[in-house]
Amino acid sequence: MQVIKAAELRKEVYRRETNIQDVDDAVEEIVSQIQKKGDEALLAYSERFDGIDDLQNLKADVTKSFKIDENLTSAIDVAIENISTFHSSQQESVKKVSTTKGVTCWRKSVAIENVGLYIPGGTAPLFSTLLMLAVPAQIAGCTQIVVCTPPNDNGELDPVIGYVANLLGLEKIFLVGGAQAIAAMAFGTETIPKVDKIFGPGNAYVTSAKLFVQKFGVAIDLPAGPSELAVIADDFANPEFVAADLLSQAEHGPDSVVYLLTNSVALANKVQAEINKQVIQLPRKEIATKALENSLIILGSDLAEVLEVSNQLAPEHLILATQNPHDLSEGVINAGSVFLGKYSSESFGDYASGTNHTLPTNGYAKSYSGLSLDSFVKKITFQEVTKEGIENLGPAVEMMADAEQLYAHKNAISVRLNRLKNEI
Repeated sequence: MQVIKAAELRKEVYRRETNIQDVDDAVEEIVSQIQKKGDEALLAYSERFDGIDDLQNLKADVTKSFKIDENLTSAIDVAIENISTFHSSQQESVKKVSTTKGVTCWRKSVAIENVGLYIPGGTAPLFSTLLMLAVPAQIAGCTQIVVCTPPNDNGELDPVIGYVANLLGLEKIFLVGGAQAIAAMAFGTETIPKVDKIFGPGNAYVTSAKLFVQKFGVAIDLPAGPSELAVIADDFANPEFVAADLLSQAEHGPDSVVYLLTNSVALANKVQAEINKQVIQLPRKEIATKALENSLIILGSDLAEVLEVSNQLAPEHLILATQNPHDLSEGVINAGSVFLGKYSSESFGDYASGTNHTLPTNGYAKSYSGLSLDSFVKKITFQEVTKEGIENLGPAVEMMADAEQLYAHKNAISVRLNRLKNEI
């Protein structure tokens, strides 16, 4: 990892640079072809990228039995329980408010009917992402849940993803990855149903496709690309723990980025030594090593300075491995999800603590929240105005509409007030 002082940090070295225009151009072509040609284009891209040359093989059979380790099934049960508990707690009851005598307003959460879930595959099929997306979608009451995920090397559904889909009762699972999966869910094809909102993280092509299809009225959860982790640590941190946490995100992919932000040169040296020691033991060491080449150790004069840098980075995940993490957490302004104290590994959030691991990356945590139950519902407002209400509030609306020269707006109130006067 490159070492740099906080005061010297430039915005352009915060994250690995990618040729965004090349990605966007490729994605636009894929999306355009699927929009025009449907299954014909979908099959062409599936054969090119995923090795599937028959439309019949795009829909996965989740009715069959998927055998996985019994201990893993128990772990998945724990994760489902915790994810369900946390997201169920976010359900809101309807609260009616009287804003003026005779005027009542309220808001109601209504599930998004058709949702599409993108589950990354490739070198690491993320069955945990299926849990993080499908469980709150079901709690919210989404009518149709469509899942797209790349096939494994055998052209089949990953067994653990299949097990989770079966366990949750998901039926519409399609073996399609990349930008073509996003386009298929956005526009619909003869094989894959159209959805109203698309969820799920992915690589640069998936993220670009999600952003692109918004132009056609399809909503997305958030821009969630390659994984990120920042650790703020001081001399009280455990170097072994910090190194393990950094490597846990570095192994996601070569385009992942991790940061160690510290006010201690001694701690930075110890963490670097631990990284060198631990990385060689990882099965995915080549991927982690590549990610580390794009990552930084940022040295600040004190914790206030490194926290300021962290807020500029707006990391997807932030661990506070300091003596007083609760005090430091009060200054966190931008982050997707925060983990306090030396025992709060980010891995808990990735799998089973209950919070959602689909989070904004690449600085989007400055303006986006991570997924929650709210992501799967619309908030519809309602209002009711009685005779008393129009008498009390009507004149103010007439005055405002008149000032904007929107006379039909004014008249919609005036005709009602006049009718009430005539009735009297």
